[in-house]
Amino acid sequence: MANLRDIRTRISSIKNTQQITKAMKMVAAAKLRKAQQKMQQTRPYAKKMGSVVTRLVRNSDADNVLLRQPDETDRVCMIVVGSDRGLCGGFNNNLFRKVEETIHEEYQSYHENGKLDIIAIGRKANAYFPKRKYNVVSGFPGFFDDLTYGATSEIMQEVTEKFVSGFYDKVVIAFNEFKTVISQNRLVETVLPIAVSELDDDEGSSQSGEITDYIYEPDVNTILDKILPVHVNMQLWRAVLDSNASEQGARMAAMDNATENAKELEEELQLKYNQARQSAITTEISEIVSGAAALEDN
Repeated sequence: MANLRDIRTRISSIKNTQQITKAMKMVAAAKLRKAQQKMQQTRPYAKKMGSVVTRLVRNSDADNVLLRQPDETDRVCMIVVGSDRGLCGGFNNNLFRKVEETIHEEYQSYHENGKLDIIAIGRKANAYFPKRKYNVVSGFPGFFDDLTYGATSEIMQEVTEKFVSGFYDKVVIAFNEFKTVISQNRLVETVLPIAVSELDDDEGSSQSGEITDYIYEPDVNTILDKILPVHVNMQLWRAVLDSNASEQGARMAAMDNATENAKELEEELQLKYNQARQSAITTEISEIVSGAAALEDN
């Protein structure tokens, strides 16, 4: 009977776990809808801004420092956008593995010479990289508790100032790009210096293929000086929103899998419980029959 009690206890524990995973899945689904809405509203704006920047650069004769390609790269800054919470499958581990692979392939010498700085966004990134002897110069745990454009732009503005001053020669962002609810693209993108050739150029082109000519006021160079920092800030904001939506999707999928696994385990334990109970009943019946037979013989 002790065995039956143990099985009943395990079944009860699994049922409680299943209720928790169901609740977490519902919460993640609600957060995912909000995160997707923000992300979908930002993507067209960021894409169009890239097109505007491309057109301005092609009409400008100025040498903006954010566009200047350095003769040689001496110091690199990598911004890693993780998550604040776990229980989201391989969301963080897959990204961090991608980051380490990129460092090993492209920035190993900078890492060994102490010229690779990492800015960790999210508690998981703040916990992962310092333990592995990476040079984490800034950490932002709890960043997604109050996700705002202002907090994101402050990070990027500080990095941009160091790039302009020549402290950094290259700035990259590593994040999970939202693809579907169950899948993400792990990207490591260069944001500084701005590579105009990699931006979309659909600004000014009509459906008939004609090129629209614009008059800029006050002038192209002045507008470019104002819009380039905003464009850089928008790259980190887009990455953060994509990462947030990807995290909620990954957690939703992970909790759904956990709920299904708990259900299967509950069914297996219920089967074992029924078998053990049937065995106990059979044993008791056999003992009663044996006792009755002994009394008849006497």
